[in-house]
Amino acid sequence: MVMAIISELGPWLWWVIGLVLLILEVVLPGVFMLWFGIAAMIVGTVSLTLGESIYWPWQAQIVSFAVLSLISAVIGRKYWYSAHPDTDQPNLNARGAQMIGKVSVLDGPLKNGTGRVKLGDTIWRVIGPDLPAGSRVKVVEVDGSTLRVEAD
Repeated sequence: MVMAIISELGPWLWWVIGLVLLILEVVLPGVFMLWFGIAAMIVGTVSLTLGESIYWPWQAQIVSFAVLSLISAVIGRKYWYSAHPDTDQPNLNARGAQMIGKVSVLDGPLKNGTGRVKLGDTIWRVIGPDLPAGSRVKVVEVDGSTLRVEAD
């Protein structure tokens, strides 16, 4: 049954595949089905132009689709990244990384290398050299939810 549908559609099969891939691009997150859909539509256009030519058997169509998919993905990736430059806030969703360089006052002493400090609205576990309560500390590194501090 599938082979009958494929043979009946002929060169239009590539357009159907291309449209299905473009619809999947809209439905699924990400930007990768688009390039395969474009390649399928190009192969479909060439297939409609050449028809049942001896120079355009199904093997050549498959190889052309693979090559065009690769080319369109490379060009698309290059375009996508040039159109979406790096952000000016790379730590937007990395709260711990935002704390590096912040200065605060210790709530309690740093004993045996551990203690607590309040930064913003959060109390963070800190590690660093032993210091008395009320000392000013600067965050120098983040390890998960623990901040490494040094005396400021």
